Amino acid sequence: MDQAPADRDRNEQGRAQQARPRDALGRPLPYGATGVEPISEEPLPPDETLAYARRLLDDGRPFAAHEALEVRWKSCPAEERELWQGLAQLCVGLTHHERGNAVGASRLVERAAGRLEAYGQTTGPTYGLDLAAIVGCARGRVQGT
Repeated sequence: MDQAPADRDRNEQGRAQQARPRDALGRPLPYGATGVEPISEEPLPPDETLAYARRLLDDGRPFAAHEALEVRWKSCPAEERELWQGLAQLCVGLTHHERGNAVGASRLVERAAGRLEAYGQTTGPTYGLDLAAIVGCARGRVQGT
């Protein structure tokens, strides 16, 4: 069995896990620096996930909102994965926008838009979300309109 590289942070199970603090946009800071509080990786019910992600977005933390949505995406029923993955990708697009990466922002928002538009054509639950309006809002933010 191969040994894991010694220069990588690991959790108790030996899996790679970043231990460095991060700024509000998810960028790693030097060890010992003060960063933002990491989010819980405990899956929440859908409505709680959406409320939590919204609070994180309102606090200017789109990367953390992405992480909250990703936790849900990885634990949700298979038929809902496109919804949660699309929402998480929108937040990554917003993260790229806030970091000044216009090309990455546009690409991720459009990838998410395609995923959410396709999901909207299914009978899967949307938990009260207006997916078209959410996509329109994200597009407007990254396009500066």
